[in-house]
Amino acid sequence: MFARIAELSVQNRSVVILLWLVVAGAGLYSLTVLPIDAVPDMTPVQVQVNTVSPSLGPAEIEQLITFPIETAMSGLPDVERTWSISKTGLSQVTVVFADGVDIYFARQLVLERLQQAREDIPEGVGDPEMGPTTTGLGQIYEFVVEGDDYSPRDLRAELEWNIKPQILTVPGVVEVNSFGGFEKQYQVLVDPDKLRIFGITLSDVFEAVADNNSNAGGAFIEHGSEQYLIRGVGLAQNIADLESIYLHAKDGMPVQLGEVAEIVIGDALRHGAVTMNGEGEVVVGMVMMLIGSNSRTVAHDVKERLAEIEPTLPEGIGIRPYYDRTELVEAALHTVRRNLFEGGLLVIAVLFLLLGNLRGAIIVAVTIPLSMLVASIGMTRFGITANLMSLGAIDFGLIVDGALVMTENVIRRMAHKDKDAPSLPVITQAAREVARPVAFAVSIIAIVYLPILTLQGVEGRMFRPMAYTVVFALVGSLLMALTLTPALCAAMLGSRFRERAIVPVDKLRAAYGRLLDRVMQRRIAVTGLAVISLAAALFVFPMLGSEFVPTLDEGASAASIIKLPSISLPAAVEIHTRIEQNIKKIPEVTDVVSRAGAAEIADDPMGPEEADVFIGLKPPREWRRGLTKEKLFTEIAFAIDEMPGVNFSLSQPIQLRVNCLVSGVRSDLAVKVFGPDLDVLHEQAQQVGEVLESVPGSAEVQVEQVAGLPVLEIRARRDDLARYHVNVADVQEVVETALGGKKASEFVEGQRRWDIVVRLPKEYRDSQEAIADILVEAQDGSQIPLAQICDIEVVSGPAQISREHHQRRVGVECNIRGRDMGRFVADAQAAVASAVVLPAGYHIEWGGQFANLARARARLAIVVPIALLLIFILLYATFGGIRPALIVYCNVPFAVIGGVFALFVRGMPFSISAGVGFIALCGVAVLNGVVMVSYIDQLRSKGHSLLEAVREGAQTRLRPVLMTALVASLGFIPMATSQSTGAEVQRPLATVVIGGLVTSTLLTLLVLPTLYAWIEGRWGRRD
Repeated sequence: MFARIAELSVQNRSVVILLWLVVAGAGLYSLTVLPIDAVPDMTPVQVQVNTVSPSLGPAEIEQLITFPIETAMSGLPDVERTWSISKTGLSQVTVVFADGVDIYFARQLVLERLQQAREDIPEGVGDPEMGPTTTGLGQIYEFVVEGDDYSPRDLRAELEWNIKPQILTVPGVVEVNSFGGFEKQYQVLVDPDKLRIFGITLSDVFEAVADNNSNAGGAFIEHGSEQYLIRGVGLAQNIADLESIYLHAKDGMPVQLGEVAEIVIGDALRHGAVTMNGEGEVVVGMVMMLIGSNSRTVAHDVKERLAEIEPTLPEGIGIRPYYDRTELVEAALHTVRRNLFEGGLLVIAVLFLLLGNLRGAIIVAVTIPLSMLVASIGMTRFGITANLMSLGAIDFGLIVDGALVMTENVIRRMAHKDKDAPSLPVITQAAREVARPVAFAVSIIAIVYLPILTLQGVEGRMFRPMAYTVVFALVGSLLMALTLTPALCAAMLGSRFRERAIVPVDKLRAAYGRLLDRVMQRRIAVTGLAVISLAAALFVFPMLGSEFVPTLDEGASAASIIKLPSISLPAAVEIHTRIEQNIKKIPEVTDVVSRAGAAEIADDPMGPEEADVFIGLKPPREWRRGLTKEKLFTEIAFAIDEMPGVNFSLSQPIQLRVNCLVSGVRSDLAVKVFGPDLDVLHEQAQQVGEVLESVPGSAEVQVEQVAGLPVLEIRARRDDLARYHVNVADVQEVVETALGGKKASEFVEGQRRWDIVVRLPKEYRDSQEAIADILVEAQDGSQIPLAQICDIEVVSGPAQISREHHQRRVGVECNIRGRDMGRFVADAQAAVASAVVLPAGYHIEWGGQFANLARARARLAIVVPIALLLIFILLYATFGGIRPALIVYCNVPFAVIGGVFALFVRGMPFSISAGVGFIALCGVAVLNGVVMVSYIDQLRSKGHSLLEAVREGAQTRLRPVLMTALVASLGFIPMATSQSTGAEVQRPLATVVIGGLVTSTLLTLLVLPTLYAWIEGRWGRRD
């Protein structure tokens, strides 16, 4: 079949070339719509449910909100896990679905269950809402709204009501999260003494504000030939209108709101603040991208829209960006483009030197851009983004292998044909000759990527796009090798063709023939040496260590800072300002932005005791001489550590956020202790933390803070309530409205809307003694001090409550410095197992990056043998016998030798990136073996003796074997040596392929013919 396709392509070369021009046009169109990003989005399919309840503490949040939502989500189809966090004023439940579930279907399922959850949550406690339709990489652009003559309240208003609505019109923007500053609020500060004098309750004030601030419509009336709309206007236009609200009649005289309360413009209760560069608080907008959008395009459009918005802002207000994802995207794409360009040039140079024909080199080189265009069509169809992983692992050497073998065979046959003989029959015969082995060999290369397609979780989301892209490109290259390459050979290699060898191939063949004769005479020694080398590689492999993937250098740093749970937001702001001042002293730092607490949309739930610090860095070329990233991180860590009472963890912006969203921690490794009692959990977690600190390589060990939050409890005494005829609801109304402040209505100013909140003045609620004197109205109208019916005391409560798998948990996290993750975790697990004895009902889980590595290893341990079996079946189908298939199969383990030693020499641990390199290496090794053994078989079928066939076949296939090995390895050299952004992920892969191809080529050229002659000579020609 394959030979027939090649033959028809030669006969219909014009049609084939025209069809491929159409494919190229479709590919060029796909490139214009292909989503582009720096790295694959590793965020799982998940839906966040956030519930804000400012007046509740963590324990009440868990009991009244988090647990009902978790229960409602139980039993949803395709849910892998649910985890949650309950903090002061905030509940967040994250529902993680299996890969492949449509995000909008998942949100629909969660929305349906939220109706049930709302019924189980007490009225007025909180209204759960789903988070925006974005991912962990959704924050693509962040900026500061600044103005010297404007207050933080004014800047926040401009962001909320002017800038944000216009950015939301940009296609691909799903939300703009406001952070920092103060939200304007109209506050009705009620004087309790005046309430008592006029006999008015707090409820009366609240209801009067709600009932006296509205408009209404009354349809219309007809007047002659016209109609008049009826509009009832009752919205307050200013503070005077609010002060005039009627409350009560006292001795026939009306009592208005202004007589019992002062109405002021104040600030809403806030749970977060942003500081910058040690200069104080700022107002920040964080642009969040819709799932599936093109980050580079969206960020570019946002920048253009901001440029249009800025001139329309009030004079003196400006917009200053401090985080732009396109910078990382462009840096990563620059790395990919440069590596692919340099690799492509090296491949073309090798083709020209070894083929000795410029037109032949061009025919093979055409495969490179066309394969990429075919890959872009597949990527667009399956929604795969073009990024560092999906494009960075493509080796043009692999792409051109099929076309190379096809073209080399045509050139060889054309060079030896009679001068007057027609060209087309020779080209047709040459194409038919290698069509089948090329088809099977390229198919085998594609099959070796099947294990990557089966990866799950984070590792699947990271590497599956790469495998799909490579497979798409290989499919395109195979189709071209069978159709376009023969057609171009027929069109471009005419009767006047002459082979001009740039490299003396004939001399190489002669020298190789002499060496092969000597090797075949010492077959036991040569085979034994190969086996010993394999054993040495297997011995060295465990010494490499292991990690999940190398850390991508994002060009910026980020720190997660934790302080005492009892810290106030103003105190946290002061600490962050001093930390920023310390960090700004480092010359390589451009901006330092600290985000403490929760933003308006609490997608990352933090309290004042937690903060994420973004640290912008200059390009490495502008750093001090000899300064490395590790040394710079050490300086940053020292600058943060100068502040006492602060724990921190250093990372990078995307890495920090993805870690948090995927596993709920911000560090490389997480040890989660599960159990029912928070006190016991905290005690056991502290022990685990102490053990981790003693393990060499641990850095920035942090134990999740679950205790130590001071809580002023107002606990009703039920006997006293009954004595004074007071309900619990009356007490709770005082706690919620008088102390916390409760929204009664909204004040409308044009397009802007502000809450009208009823509460007591500060002097009535700023101390325990003042709160004790607050009066509660009994049913008979008497006023009872709060202290007479309630116990008021300060207790220590939980700072936050984390849950996973419907159980409480406390996490211990740490980063790993100077060691590979595999060995560190092995030591840590042994140390924890010997030092920590958990009570009954408690258990430990190891998570973070280690869990990803363990899951990937377990999956590959199953699917790699299956893929190897499929390769053997294909080899058996190719040769029709077990022995030739086994001989070619020997190339797989022998190819591993060079890859292992290359990693060892460069000091690189085994990672999933390196594993992908081994997979690619096996494909090339098998291809070379198929090319050589299939030709030896052809010679034997023509009547050549065994040794003649082996010797002539090996010498004839010397050039294609050398070419496939050289183009594959040279195509990866730029990746192996690059120091640009993103090269960290590519270097292990390229190192494995280059090192492995060295040994694989030697073994293909020397050991493979020796084994063939030995085995076939001893056990006969076929089974």
